[in-house]
Amino acid sequence: MLARNRRRFLADVGRGMLISSVGAATSLELGLTTLHASDPSSRVTFGSLEPLVSLMQESTPAELLPKLVNQLNNGTSLKTLVSAGALANVRAFAGQDYIGYHTFMALLPALQMSGQLPQGRQALPVLKVLHRNSRQIQNQQRNHHDGLAAVEPSDISDHLDGEQLRAAVRATDWNSAESQFAKICQGPAGEAFNHLQFAVQDEVDVHRVVLSWRSMAMLDVAGQEFADSLLRQSVRYCLDVEQRMKDNNYKPSAIRELLPKLMTEHRLMEIPVGKRKGDDSWLGELSDTIFSGSREQAAEAVAMAIAEGFAAEDIGEAISVAANQLVLHDPGRLEKYSSNEKPPGCVHGDSVGVHASDAANAWRHISRVGNARNRISSLIVGAFHTAGQLALTSNSPYPYGERLEEVSSDDAATLRGQLEDAISSNDQAKACAIVHRYGDLKLPLNPLLQVLLKYAVSEDGALHAEKFYQTTTEEYAAIRPAFRWRQIVALARVTASEHGFPAPGYAEACDLLKLS
Repeated sequence: MLARNRRRFLADVGRGMLISSVGAATSLELGLTTLHASDPSSRVTFGSLEPLVSLMQESTPAELLPKLVNQLNNGTSLKTLVSAGALANVRAFAGQDYIGYHTFMALLPALQMSGQLPQGRQALPVLKVLHRNSRQIQNQQRNHHDGLAAVEPSDISDHLDGEQLRAAVRATDWNSAESQFAKICQGPAGEAFNHLQFAVQDEVDVHRVVLSWRSMAMLDVAGQEFADSLLRQSVRYCLDVEQRMKDNNYKPSAIRELLPKLMTEHRLMEIPVGKRKGDDSWLGELSDTIFSGSREQAAEAVAMAIAEGFAAEDIGEAISVAANQLVLHDPGRLEKYSSNEKPPGCVHGDSVGVHASDAANAWRHISRVGNARNRISSLIVGAFHTAGQLALTSNSPYPYGERLEEVSSDDAATLRGQLEDAISSNDQAKACAIVHRYGDLKLPLNPLLQVLLKYAVSEDGALHAEKFYQTTTEEYAAIRPAFRWRQIVALARVTASEHGFPAPGYAEACDLLKLS
């Protein structure tokens, strides 16, 4: 696999913003895969799904889509295709290939998007992402060479927990960490996920947290019996990061010392999780602190809010609103960091706001499903992760307000047509202004989302179209009315940014499904 030095990487991905939002993992170099397992010749297999998983892993992109459409015609469900694609991805890449784990993270959003499409078009987002999966497996010659090998559970008789797993990760003891986790996975998947968070919370890295959450969420689709393989890719991701941080003398994140300090100082494990509701003014103040403050200030503010008994869901809202502000304050990619797929001024792909929003969404989900510790620790780390990035944005919001006077219609269909025109011309400001007015008029949301969804399916989005669509629509549903419409404005901006880069495999999927 092609290795890139740090300078080359930063030139590729753009304007230095990713060191703070992606973390040391990706800023070191992309595409380094290391195989550590007790028996590399022992293949991980997946029971009754194995024939379909092998088809996914071994088929070329040209072969794959016709085979998958044939599967659909013979009654195979999209859920089954996504399950097999996820398992093929994990076996091929084991969480250690940049495009590979981005593709994994897009699979579940693609499935969820399919349920929002008209009958006959529902397979499109899934086929698009599975085509990407096949391309990367073939490109990295993982069609007959696995990244994930079987590992024997630890023979330690004592109870293993997240602190021990984290210690093995920090020591870059691959075999110990993987065998420990294999033993932990002999218990309930939810418990294993909670133990995994000790290592996940060690660094502020969008891929680290989103991969962890998407792996857990995939269990509801693929099945709890695959928890070891699906969650183990997160263990390996953390190990890979730690290894490369040591190899390149990168300093660990301050969150390693700050999180236990705040948990102890505020006695957060000694008090019940609060139910106190914060009003809109409180939420605005906390989100502004997270958006504009330092990482330490944001983490401290959230720890204090937890200590004061505010509800975890309300605190999560503030983190999400702050991340959304990063999208709406992003000046766009600088020319010196641009590429053909990410031109000057764009905000799709790995922009600071998109990354922050996806990470905040994942931290909130982990807080909701986690145990007592992770319910609060995820919020502290999530605030730390979101904060400290104001220098990467503009002091003033993205200036779409001056375009509002151009949008005078109060007819929903007319506004949606104007939005399509703005997206097609990559006019981010006009798209934001139209959606802003649409929201002010309180026009129906679902027809507007169908416009934005169409492009989230058809465009490549530099690996982020599916995740960001899912992030913004989930956050819209979870945030109170005073702040929620900003999510749709942000989605409109990113949609206008990513237009013009059609996803490979999309046109072929349309042809196979006999769609225009």
